[in-house]
Amino acid sequence: MQVTFIDTEESWKQMLPMSYTRPVADMRVGILKVHEKWVSYLNAAESFFRSENYLGPLFNTPKQKTLTILGNVLPTTSLVSAVKDLKDDEVLTCNDEVIAGFYDHDESFELGNRSKISLSEAVQIHHPWDIFKLNGEEIRQDYTLLTTGRKSEPLDDPHTKTYGDHIFIEKGAQVKAAILNAENGPIYIGKDAEVQEGSLIRGPFALCEHSVVNMGAKIKGDSTVGPHSKVGGEISNSMIFGYSNKGHDGFLGNSVIGEWCNLGADTNNSNLKNNYANVKMWDFASGRFKDTGLQFCGLIMGDHSKCGINTMFNTGTTVGVSANIFGDGFPRNIIPSFAWGGSSGFTTYQTRKAFETAALVMKRRNIDLTENDKAMLSHIFEITAENRVWDKK
Repeated sequence: MQVTFIDTEESWKQMLPMSYTRPVADMRVGILKVHEKWVSYLNAAESFFRSENYLGPLFNTPKQKTLTILGNVLPTTSLVSAVKDLKDDEVLTCNDEVIAGFYDHDESFELGNRSKISLSEAVQIHHPWDIFKLNGEEIRQDYTLLTTGRKSEPLDDPHTKTYGDHIFIEKGAQVKAAILNAENGPIYIGKDAEVQEGSLIRGPFALCEHSVVNMGAKIKGDSTVGPHSKVGGEISNSMIFGYSNKGHDGFLGNSVIGEWCNLGADTNNSNLKNNYANVKMWDFASGRFKDTGLQFCGLIMGDHSKCGINTMFNTGTTVGVSANIFGDGFPRNIIPSFAWGGSSGFTTYQTRKAFETAALVMKRRNIDLTENDKAMLSHIFEITAENRVWDKK
């Protein structure tokens, strides 16, 4: 079976700034990315993406008719069963929105003349904050998917204390003198990952392959550290997509951090307003702040963004792609892509300089910044120009 994951204009815009650099189905929720979950459940041979045209050179695009699934839909047992039972002339819908059917590579993702099978509910990520909101339950489901029928590597360090039974250690992972508490949810330690001395970890938690929890870190539940990342300090209910560092003390809570990001030492974000009111965050689809319905909501940061030491982010801050934030005080709650500065003001981070930094950062992980990467970032620079209001003065 081949499967394509499609973004509608609305579903893509609602997931900005994370979707500037990837289709929605390429986002990690739990341990796995959305498309990885589906491929595993459906035993699919190959997966494709239909999203914004400028992302095409970086992601596999379909050339024929395939099963096509809306990219923001997460698999559940009942939904997977319904998708497997789909016939060629049928579509699955939820709240009158098409979420799965068989479509040609260039066909509109609409009902058309197909028979409609309506579902009462579907689990979807409509906004970036849904990622950390759903992360705990998704870790539990992915843990079952990844570990059922398999045996964990032994955790034989005499100075590590564990609580609960659902702790899985992949091959090559190391855990030394740590406390792992899986009583409230599973703990997954990926291939060649490392948990250093003095780390305190509560599940649900996932540490993906080749990532490191630094000495003395405090990791609370419902958190994921994606591959090739380093974390320290205090983390609570947060998602780090991968290839990013929060290596020092400081608090990260109810947040989503993209790839190739770095949070300087003692960076802190607020995740709760002083008046305990619901947090509002910037909604790119509507162009205004939106009530998240959440009392706890912290930082959303797009790929390639960085912040200096002692940076403070206010409750409900959104940072775009390739922004560089530094200085004292709280910067504004919405920081556009390619912004350079902080609370005292911003200038534009030109692409030439941004490419130089990105190339150096990626080289440390033995990955090259390709011409396709540069073309994608250049396009993002152009389509986000209107948000850099200081250039209009």
